[in-house]
Amino acid sequence: MNDPFTVSVPVRYRDLDPLNHVNHAVYASYLEAARTDYLEEVVGIAAENISFVIANLEIDYRQPIVKGDDPEVSLRVGRLGNSSCTMEYEISVGDDVVATAETTMVHIDPDTKRPSPLPDEIREPIEAYEGVEASA
Repeated sequence: MNDPFTVSVPVRYRDLDPLNHVNHAVYASYLEAARTDYLEEVVGIAAENISFVIANLEIDYRQPIVKGDDPEVSLRVGRLGNSSCTMEYEISVGDDVVATAETTMVHIDPDTKRPSPLPDEIREPIEAYEGVEASA
């Protein structure tokens, strides 16, 4: 298995609340940025062609991200199913893990807009990068 896929995410002024903490909802945007980069770089899907929807999102907050921090999001695919996959995330600032998260993504057929099996061109690069096999 490779090291987790990791991206830096900038803290923008609009991310901050009046106490200069990153608003809790913005963490989901940081996860989205990392997930989009993963699908582009590992799988080769351009952002405008991503055909997944989020079926579940869980975030555990450990400490705030504040103005001046340089957070990074690391992710890996923990489970690869027939039509879905689970991504596991850590958001860190320096050596501190400030949040953990998990998303379950469902592949959607672009024509029918219904769940559909992961095509080989998505499944195979994930399996190769992660060293995971499909699970039920």
